[in-house]
Amino acid sequence: MPQAFQVVDLFAGPGGLAEGFSAYRDGDGHQPFNIVLSVEKEASAHRTLLLRSFLRQFDEGFPPEYYEFLNGDRGYPDWSTLYPEEWANATEEAVRAELGTEKGNVAVRRRLAEIRALGAPTVIIGGPPCQAYSLVGRARNKGKADYVPGEDKRHFLYQEYIDILSRLRPAAFVMENVKGMLSSSIEGDGIFESVLKDLRGAAREHGGYELFAIGSDEFGGMVFQTADAHRDYIVEAEKFGVPQARHRVIIVGLRRDLASRIARRRRDASDAPAPATVRHVLAGMPPLRSGLSSDDADIKWRTRVSEQMQKVCMALIASGDQSAAAQVLPVAQAAARQFLAAGAPPSRQVSGPSPLPEECPRALREWLADPLLGSTTHHSSRAHMADDLGRYFFSAVFAQVTGRAPKADEFPEDLAPAHANWSSGIFKDRFRAQPWDGPSTTVTSHISKDGHYFIHPDAQQCRSFTVREAARLQTFPDNYYFLGSRTEQYTQVGNAVPPFLARQIAAALWNALVAEAAPASTQSPHGQGAFDLTPINL
Repeated sequence: MPQAFQVVDLFAGPGGLAEGFSAYRDGDGHQPFNIVLSVEKEASAHRTLLLRSFLRQFDEGFPPEYYEFLNGDRGYPDWSTLYPEEWANATEEAVRAELGTEKGNVAVRRRLAEIRALGAPTVIIGGPPCQAYSLVGRARNKGKADYVPGEDKRHFLYQEYIDILSRLRPAAFVMENVKGMLSSSIEGDGIFESVLKDLRGAAREHGGYELFAIGSDEFGGMVFQTADAHRDYIVEAEKFGVPQARHRVIIVGLRRDLASRIARRRRDASDAPAPATVRHVLAGMPPLRSGLSSDDADIKWRTRVSEQMQKVCMALIASGDQSAAAQVLPVAQAAARQFLAAGAPPSRQVSGPSPLPEECPRALREWLADPLLGSTTHHSSRAHMADDLGRYFFSAVFAQVTGRAPKADEFPEDLAPAHANWSSGIFKDRFRAQPWDGPSTTVTSHISKDGHYFIHPDAQQCRSFTVREAARLQTFPDNYYFLGSRTEQYTQVGNAVPPFLARQIAAALWNALVAEAAPASTQSPHGQGAFDLTPINL
């Protein structure tokens, strides 16, 4: 039996990376990655992480009580009473701690010492919080009169990651963050260059690490390659079968005594995931109506939507942009007539199943679907202001006609919100419908705020995405349950790494680590042999 790796997940969020790594099986059905520690500071994300850690304790499938809960046949179970041993194991694995604080570091280092004592090879995954690096976060910080970048500890949380690399000396690591890290700086010094230097030098007394970017081979399959420029570290998730244009920095590091083992074998075309679209994962979801932020009721919603649809059509007729009006107006009028001719509006929440369309790429469909589910969790709509319903309708119809969401200056003047910066160009994508036949834009934690950037492409529904719809775009399996309030659930989904992408990274890493033996000249300088994956000098 091939050796298995102990995996430590840092800054884990709800567990997207760990889900992909733990779910990967090689061609012989062997599970090479075993999650032994996940660290997350936020309370609701940790609860979700703890639940999934518990469920992973069952090798033969999730316990029946879990499906009874998901399918609405019972309340949330007391797992510690039903399965005390498995729950105790999960609480050891999923730790709520804030790295960078004395209390958090003590708790994590205790567990790391226990993991090192086992002597098995390890892998570290995860990435520090991104708020200090993201373009939105940096713009927000500039507006704070007393903000000093050099005093923002979030810029330096990656050093906690470096410290753990040096302590554990894993065979490999996978570090993820936002693109903004590439351009972030402190007093003129680039953060990313410092990150790369520190990653290479972690555990330097034992050779340090060689860094790799993620790329595609001639068949579109995932491979590791040397980066020629910083931008080479950006991974475009849609190229790997994720129905979302999510572009993130991902750095893969291999201990230098192992780096020469990067697999260079030819891939089969079947290794490349098929492209996926919004339609592939959302077309089978039961339709919902949005809520109203005040006086919410079916008949009130129907009246308000009818009024807003009429308002959109009148605004298009009055618009001076005849080219846009000529294209969008007939579709808007047809959608309005269809809405008026329909029966009772759909519910705000649906508990029945949500089948995936046959057109959904098979690998993604099998990843998301669970035949034991008879219900759809987290599929309830939010409430919106009546005027926003008209903007949602216009944006969805525009996207249907053009294949893209309208910019602010493409909205008829009568639909413009009373925002001082509406015409400034700063928020030109403020109301953004996601077209059916392409990947969505990046699902971020901002979806927890108002949903304006994530408008459903079906103009009849006049709403933003539900938590489950966002989770499907993020490729969380349908049996993945998020704990906490709905706002917290949106935040967890938006902050995560797509598990379907993570599973492919796990596969590529396993292929690299178990590549055929290299020549004798590549023997380890540490005297353990070129292919000894255990921690060094423990």
